[in-house]
Amino acid sequence: MKSIKVIGVIGAGAMGRGIAQIAAQAGFEVLLFDLNAQAVDAARESLRQMWDKLAGKGKMTAAQAAESLDRVAACADLQAMSRADLVIEAVVERLDVKCALFKQLEDIVAPDCILASNTSSLSITAIAQACANPARVAGFHFFNPVPLMKVVEVIDGLRSDAQTGDALMALARDMGHTPVRAKDMPGFIVNHAGRGMNIEGLKTAQESVAPYDQIDAIMREQAGFRMGPFELLDLTGLDVSHPVMESIYQQFYDEPRFRPSPIAAVRSAGRLLGRKTGEGFYRYADGQKQLPAEAEAPALPDGLKVWLAPYHSSGHRRAAALLKNLGAQVIAAETPPADALIVVTPYGEDVASVVGSHQLDGERTIGLDTFFGLEQGKRRVLMCSAATLPQWRDAAHALFASDATPVSVIADSAGFVAQRIVASIVNVASDIAQQSIATPADIDQAVSLGLGYPQGGPLAMGDSLGAAHILEVLRTMQRVTGDMRYRPSPWLQRRVQLGLSLRDEPACVAR
Repeated sequence: MKSIKVIGVIGAGAMGRGIAQIAAQAGFEVLLFDLNAQAVDAARESLRQMWDKLAGKGKMTAAQAAESLDRVAACADLQAMSRADLVIEAVVERLDVKCALFKQLEDIVAPDCILASNTSSLSITAIAQACANPARVAGFHFFNPVPLMKVVEVIDGLRSDAQTGDALMALARDMGHTPVRAKDMPGFIVNHAGRGMNIEGLKTAQESVAPYDQIDAIMREQAGFRMGPFELLDLTGLDVSHPVMESIYQQFYDEPRFRPSPIAAVRSAGRLLGRKTGEGFYRYADGQKQLPAEAEAPALPDGLKVWLAPYHSSGHRRAAALLKNLGAQVIAAETPPADALIVVTPYGEDVASVVGSHQLDGERTIGLDTFFGLEQGKRRVLMCSAATLPQWRDAAHALFASDATPVSVIADSAGFVAQRIVASIVNVASDIAQQSIATPADIDQAVSLGLGYPQGGPLAMGDSLGAAHILEVLRTMQRVTGDMRYRPSPWLQRRVQLGLSLRDEPACVAR
């Protein structure tokens, strides 16, 4: 395997500077070049300040800080890369620019020098085809900010030598990062897996199911994510996120699961980009997100009767336990009395579908999302149909908030909010595994570290919530909506049929 001691970094922007920092800190000599010589000087000064700050906090010694800076050499031209064992480009995301750069580098570097691209969206195979020796070209995709985001994707192009990727995997570990291996497909692992959250969140908002802040609150406080889709989009910026959504959709030849939203297109055109412009899905004052006041729970009406629909066994069991804890007056009858609140617990259905299937009184029927559990303090979600009367909506809100637990009341939606978004996340990750883009372990690790998703990553999350329940939500949503975006991945469907974990690799493979 190739021994790497000297690393060339081309591009002195945020990504190049970050890669140079972790490489120098790990003891590697770094050759830093940018077409703008002032950018290289600025990068070295920024690194000096960073290392001085770390030394001041006791995270490294003053000697280590000075030694790290000494390892970063400012290069006046590309010829300085002749000593490099590896060159990592972190230049503009244009295929023609990267191809031209690698072609130029081939005449400068040693025959066994590895050429790596930090691209987040371009094909490694397409970049490598410009080279006389494409076997030494691979992807080495870091995430911003590089020192804090501890995952790096190693991408094998169609002509990449396996030893090229092996060397990059070992180097990533030496630099204190966790490497994950992917084959060359649009979005690689992390940007591919991220489609489920953002795109389904946008589709949910487009259907007027709930306002942006409530969708985010549900994903945080019910499903357990660090951020909801709109907080994440505002953080990244629509000028970055929306083109990626369009690009991945087009690169997968209009795959319905990745269909972008006109909401993002319109807001992007209006320069409502997020935090960087002071307004996106939220307004920001002095960098602080401005949130509307949460609706207070109404007063609980005296003598409220509840009839709990028995149509979904898991949902019924969880809801019955909660209603007992709340001291609710639950009516045990085969059909709902004329004066009782009707509570249904669908997985993947909307309230209208349940009402229509079972001939319930739509004016008194409310959906309760039991999919993620109903513990006290964990946000609960209620769903009204177009027929639900306000007094029954308010009675349900009051009841399910009576133990001081926050409640979101949303409009009718196949799959509530979190059910549909989480099912989409698990389904996309399952299909990444089905296409052998990466191993199940690398998918979970990449997404957990790169996107901060809970429960160890999307496949582990699917197992924890119940792969059979995820499959049920998707199948029901596809039936209710007729939208092929919800069709289950064969990986998910077959593992449920066989009683396997979503993280299990096939015991039998084609040969």
